[in-house]
Amino acid sequence: MDPTVESALGEGGIVDITTVGAKSGRHRRIEIVFHCFEGRFYITGKPGFKRDWMANLNANPEFTLHLKRNVTANLTAQATEITNEEERESVLYRILTESWDTEPDKAAHIVPRWVADAPLVEFTIT
Repeated sequence: MDPTVESALGEGGIVDITTVGAKSGRHRRIEIVFHCFEGRFYITGKPGFKRDWMANLNANPEFTLHLKRNVTANLTAQATEITNEEERESVLYRILTESWDTEPDKAAHIVPRWVADAPLVEFTIT
């Protein structure tokens, strides 16, 4: 993999993803934030809202990740929903505290709601 692309992936941040519609089969492109911890990549969203991208990835896990800030690239990726509660809690707590700068005490207080209701996928570049 190109070193500049690899470096950009390691930073996480704002990207576009193109998924295949769960019902329509049409390509859908949205802007979203991804997170990277120790070389593992994640996408989540706030709890309480239905996400079409999550339904699309559950139906068709392969998607395109579009880097678009300092480095541009279109990468094929594969998503897997994280359903294990302990893993969800660990990843979501890190996202809240490390990516979104939520105070640790507040994160500990709200993470159970996130674990119960937030979309969360891990993805790999294929």
